[in-house]
Amino acid sequence: MIATSGLQLRTLVTSAGLLELSLVEIPTPTPGPDELVVEIQAAPINPSDLGLLLAGATLDNATVTGSGAATVITVPLGPESLRAMKARLDESLPIGNEGAGVVMSAGSSDAAQALVGRTVALLGGAMYSQYRCAHISQVLPLPEGVTAHQGASCFVNPLTALGMTETMKMEGHTALVHTAAASNLGQMLNRICIADGIALVNIVRKQAQADLLRAMGATWVVDSSSPTFMADLIEALTATGATIAFDAIGGGKLANQILTAMEVAASANANAKEYSRYGSSTFKQVYIYGMLDRSPTELNRSYGFSWAVSGWLLTPFLQKIGGDGLTRMRTRVANEITTTFASHYTATISLTDTLNLETARAYSHMATGEKYLIDPTL
Repeated sequence: MIATSGLQLRTLVTSAGLLELSLVEIPTPTPGPDELVVEIQAAPINPSDLGLLLAGATLDNATVTGSGAATVITVPLGPESLRAMKARLDESLPIGNEGAGVVMSAGSSDAAQALVGRTVALLGGAMYSQYRCAHISQVLPLPEGVTAHQGASCFVNPLTALGMTETMKMEGHTALVHTAAASNLGQMLNRICIADGIALVNIVRKQAQADLLRAMGATWVVDSSSPTFMADLIEALTATGATIAFDAIGGGKLANQILTAMEVAASANANAKEYSRYGSSTFKQVYIYGMLDRSPTELNRSYGFSWAVSGWLLTPFLQKIGGDGLTRMRTRVANEITTTFASHYTATISLTDTLNLETARAYSHMATGEKYLIDPTL
């Protein structure tokens, strides 16, 4: 039976310079003709969710008041963070890009009524809620036997991983590089590339992560903490011809190292015999799609003039690929959600657990291979 109201996690940045995290009680919506009310049973905490949730803050100086569903976490924000948050001051915002659950009620249309009782995945925000009303276009019916926990990460990571290979093809590249490659997303991308015959260079930060990917069948894995990293990277890029990279790190020197190695590999593959002060003519692209390192991106421009570093986000890509492309990608994700696109979680927590300071510090620590799942029914 559906309740008349449910809890929802909110984030608020006040004009007084405070970040407040809390739970609020909201009425359960009445669905329109093409809408569904879904009991959310699983919603992952993605890095993109943490950006909205924490407003760029850390929880080092956080304080807690109240208890249970009335708990509030408060964090002071510095002047720079507050300036960046100007557009959202004093506005309480829901969080959670994606999730999955069971359709409890539906609007009057035949398409909506056909989904009552089905387990579906959803995309569209406010998923850290006990109930979520969504248009039928926002949901993906899961195959029979697939649970909400298995289908919770149907959109952000799977479509991002597929978007990387699609972008590679659309822009005329034949192989790619991925950083933070042992993450859930990285493991998905590795499985996609193996299945589709795409050469992939995986960059990790620990030997254990390299061992994990090799055990999964990865051919090219390089460890950025190794003293031979640049030599290993050049060897992998020379062998694969990869000229496009997707960087989840963002800050520091890694993008620069990738471009440098691409330039060396391009020159080697072209058997360049004449010096050119403009570098190789091979175009090299690094897309930054994450900010695991929030420091500045350092570039020394030692790789000629045929290169670019820019941002890449899933939503603009999906707008570019169009409805038919998105349908094709979503169908593949649904069919392979327990294999190619399977996700693994460090822990499953409740909505009230999200306001436990020790738990919040754990899930806000963005580390490769560590991901938390919220189950609002707990």
